[in-house]
Amino acid sequence: MTSEKLDSHAVPTLEAVAALAGVSRATVSRVVNGSTKVTPEVTEAVTKAIADLNYVPNRAARSLASKRTQVVALVVPESTAKVFADPFFASIVQGAALQLAETEYTLNMVISSEFKADKTRRYLMGGNVDGALIVSHHSGDHSYAHLGQSLPVVFGGRPVSDAEQGSYFVDVDNVAGAAGATEHLIARGRRNIAIITGPQDMPAGLDRLTGWRRAMEAHGLDQSLIEYGDFSPTSGREAMKRLLDRGAPIDGLFAANDQMAAGAYASIHEAGLSIPEDIAVVGYDDDYFGLTATPPLTTVHQPSIGLGETMARVLVKLMSGTAVDRVTMLPTELVVRQST
Repeated sequence: MTSEKLDSHAVPTLEAVAALAGVSRATVSRVVNGSTKVTPEVTEAVTKAIADLNYVPNRAARSLASKRTQVVALVVPESTAKVFADPFFASIVQGAALQLAETEYTLNMVISSEFKADKTRRYLMGGNVDGALIVSHHSGDHSYAHLGQSLPVVFGGRPVSDAEQGSYFVDVDNVAGAAGATEHLIARGRRNIAIITGPQDMPAGLDRLTGWRRAMEAHGLDQSLIEYGDFSPTSGREAMKRLLDRGAPIDGLFAANDQMAAGAYASIHEAGLSIPEDIAVVGYDDDYFGLTATPPLTTVHQPSIGLGETMARVLVKLMSGTAVDRVTMLPTELVVRQST
């Protein structure tokens, strides 16, 4: 049965989901309840049918019929170690909590490994929350892409796949921020400027590399000094070592976050080079990694607490049925310190 043959005005049922997915009612029930005895192909078909029909499991419907949960989930599709090591996530939580403190909503944080996203999706669809904030969403994981069809959802970071087009999101202008950081190095007379960029399945990783390229191209400078990290200090240290091992001249570095910049500092110092005399360094985020670096790090300030506040504000409006813009962009600012 195709979706066109279904009554679009009827409340979607378990039977309607089964018909659209081409499976039995029992199979749909197993998927909804998280059974592991269903093949990935069948789970995907049922999941798509649930999203297409905006189906809500009965227990959720009963809950919503009586009252709202007054709960908002903040979902972070990252490992626990990464979440608690990265001050960015703490700022997002702080901002969202501050904003929701003015409402009746309670904030629940859900750390969801990108490898077990189905479990989180079932939780979100199970009537446990009224809406969700999702940050650090990888383009390789589309488990939350269609969630907005059934639940108010706001993403932190722009969509990086067609599946997520039409989502509501809040982001900073990472392209402009990275271009400005690189322009600052160029204005300081640096011409051999390397970049340690982030993962290319994340908006920040993609956009900050784009901004660096834009500035380098505008000045006709070499764009071959590129290494990749995962936004951790260790990856920044290793990436900087790879850059130095190339033997090519480097007099400037843009690191796509302060943690990788801090790691790069270690490799620069180990090589017997000084900052900024030999290599001027600019980071991104303006967190305590930059403030405690020696010398203090020039960095791009992004309003991380403001990002969490704005995401929560947009979500509250969505949950109340208020019209909001799908795209909200926040500005960045260069903070100049001794590393340049």
